[in-house]
Amino acid sequence: MTGPRSILHVDMDAFYASVEALDDPTLRGRPVIVGGTPAGRGVVAAASYEARRFGVRSAMGAAQARRLCPDGVFLRPRMDRYAEVSRAIFALFATVTPLVEPLSIDEAFLDVTGCRRLFGPPEAIGRDLKERIGREIGLAASVGLAANKFLAKLASDLEKPDGFVVVPVGREREFLAPLPVGRLWGVGKVAEKALGDLGIFTVADLLAHPRQALLARFGDHGRHLLELAVGHDDRPVVPAHEAKSLGNETTFSEDIADAQQLQAVLDDLSDQVARRLRAHGLQARTVTLMARYADFTTCTRALTLPEPTDRTVDLRDAARTLLHERLGRDGRPLRLLGVTTSHLGPADLGQGRLFADPARQRQQALDRVVDDVHGRWGAVLRRGLPAGRGGPAGPFPGQAPRRRDDNDQDPG
Repeated sequence: MTGPRSILHVDMDAFYASVEALDDPTLRGRPVIVGGTPAGRGVVAAASYEARRFGVRSAMGAAQARRLCPDGVFLRPRMDRYAEVSRAIFALFATVTPLVEPLSIDEAFLDVTGCRRLFGPPEAIGRDLKERIGREIGLAASVGLAANKFLAKLASDLEKPDGFVVVPVGREREFLAPLPVGRLWGVGKVAEKALGDLGIFTVADLLAHPRQALLARFGDHGRHLLELAVGHDDRPVVPAHEAKSLGNETTFSEDIADAQQLQAVLDDLSDQVARRLRAHGLQARTVTLMARYADFTTCTRALTLPEPTDRTVDLRDAARTLLHERLGRDGRPLRLLGVTTSHLGPADLGQGRLFADPARQRQQALDRVVDDVHGRWGAVLRRGLPAGRGGPAGPFPGQAPRRRDDNDQDPG
């Protein structure tokens, strides 16, 4: 390909809550909170912008959401309905380009570089798609257009809800310079404070800081930030059927050293990844653990399994082995954990077993039950996984879940 790419990032605004208001117009303009109960049990899955004005956010405990927004309308998630609407949205994407990389049920990258002869300039393509989503689906989307995925995703977030932001080619540095440094991928609250201690508050401040001092302080993470600060990102849009890996990661609001808490996080990530493998009809042969320490040092450890699998217990055990036996953490606190599976292939194509394994069959049956409940009602059922090393997997404080959407080639 010659010349810059044209990448759209389309992100549906408050998707779950917006679908609820679409189906029940009496909810429009009201603070809708999907997930949790009015009695304060459970966790918020999504909140309308009216609820967000009160400080309600996803992953917040329902009790806190109720305190912040006592007049909020609490609704049980309807995952089957959200999936139905999502399929309709992605069908619209497919009418524009085959190069669609889903990030989740409600957002995707689209490479429209080769669509200009058919549909006109990239900005016209993006605006037309946004208008069609509103007209044909009945929902608002925020859209970013840029020459790469990082900038397109950043642009789509700047004028939410119902925004459309273009990053002009050749003006990437000008676009980025005044933005808070926290807008860069990988800069969470801890990193933002560390940069602020150095007098770095904007992207322009980051570029003005001595390069060697940044590298000495932050290592490879600093090099990564400098690349983003000038708008560099060479990753292509990868359609779902071409995905090479699938994973989830979580950045903590506070560093965690406790082994039980870390294992609880890891078990939850493993469960999420296993469910997504099964949803896409895939099995994985390799499990990779990513861990980031408080000083931003990032380590990865990988384990290749004897045979491909999509079973939660297999992925969980592999991830636990990597955390407890291969990482070499020595009690040091972590600020990020991630689980990625690779060497993917279609499920159920391996050689059959002469004798059925009852334990294996029980685990597969349990996986199917959990998947069915999750698909119908959302994350209301957790796997009762054995405690294993490090203690029982239960609720863990200090976690700020963050959907992984950038660093893996993820089919969903």
